[in-house]
Amino acid sequence: MSVTVSGVAERFMRYVQIDTQSDPNSLSFPSTTKQFNLSKILVEELQSYGIQDAHVDANGYVMATIPANTNTPSPVICFCAHVDTAPDCSGTDVRPILHQQYTGAPIVLPDDPAQILTTNQYPYLKKFIGKSIITASGKTLLGADDKAGVAIIMEMAKQLSTHTSISHGTIKILFTPDEEVGRGTEHLDIQKLGADFAYTLDGGALGCFEMETFSADALTLYIDGVIAHPGYAKGVMQNAIKIAASIIEALPKDELSPESTEGRMGFVHPHHISGGAESATIECLVRDFETANLAKHAQKVLAIAKEVIQSNPAYQKASVRMEVKEQYRNMREIIDQHPHIVESALAAYRKAGIEPILEPIRGGTDGSRMSFMGLPTPNIFTGMQAIHSKHEWIGVEDMEKAVEVLVNLVEIN
Repeated sequence: MSVTVSGVAERFMRYVQIDTQSDPNSLSFPSTTKQFNLSKILVEELQSYGIQDAHVDANGYVMATIPANTNTPSPVICFCAHVDTAPDCSGTDVRPILHQQYTGAPIVLPDDPAQILTTNQYPYLKKFIGKSIITASGKTLLGADDKAGVAIIMEMAKQLSTHTSISHGTIKILFTPDEEVGRGTEHLDIQKLGADFAYTLDGGALGCFEMETFSADALTLYIDGVIAHPGYAKGVMQNAIKIAASIIEALPKDELSPESTEGRMGFVHPHHISGGAESATIECLVRDFETANLAKHAQKVLAIAKEVIQSNPAYQKASVRMEVKEQYRNMREIIDQHPHIVESALAAYRKAGIEPILEPIRGGTDGSRMSFMGLPTPNIFTGMQAIHSKHEWIGVEDMEKAVEVLVNLVEIN
């Protein structure tokens, strides 16, 4: 059935103006209370569509149920997106700009003319010549990650409440906080949600369907040096900061680094260093599509660190130890056990005239963790581009097509 989806752009532009940035340094959950500002609005809107059980709990999870309108037995599907935006770039006072009938010319963002989007830098822009796109104004991210997903799900909910002739089973809606700081499912009650499987709306270009993510560990190296008064340090001090720097310098540059890998290649990414002359820590992200490779990458890093210390006479009284913590695992390990989830989604894409593009995510989603919590959850496109940056943008037609895919999907199931 043909449905009207043009409202998704207006909805998206409203949502991105609400600051929901999460905070990786916060100990509370959710990490910022301002995430509730959007969540409460979503609940009110869902209730206005007749979805009576819509609510947000104390942990910031929005849950709602669209009851089945058919007696045909069907699985309970959940659609999920996250309300928070990334800490990488300011999310305060976002000013979305709708560029209608985009010409293909460079886009100069008005609040910072140094921020310019071009088709050379972003070739996907070429697909939107003559169409509409949305950017921020140059001083903030846009927030398409993942308010595009939120807007798409909300627009679907409105369409189903308006077009009651669309037959569907029970549908669950879930909006999570803190996905961007890796805590989106930390307090999620899967049993309370009550779905058989789910789809996150947290993907990129039109047609992308993602059922495979990195497996991920967090690796920390703890370096103990030898401290002494700097005026009398000759032959005594072994500076942990300098040792940490030497270890970083010794890590592979042409392989096993984010800067040198793509596709299905894994990496180790040192992203934070702290400490002083006596002791220091190096925090790394370890990523690979093959879970077994994570331990191999970690052992290689530890071997490099030990070699740096053992081979340098100035460091030989120092020591290093490693700690590894599991973060998430490749969701394909679970989703492969439920092929009908993939088949239904791909059929919904094709019904919308979209040829699916199956690609692994060089990252993770809430779906990674949800899959291993017992809720298989692949990922559907939204159109978001250049995420976590001042250049973030999205094509309106991509969002509209995503709404159409969701409507198709609930009809198919």
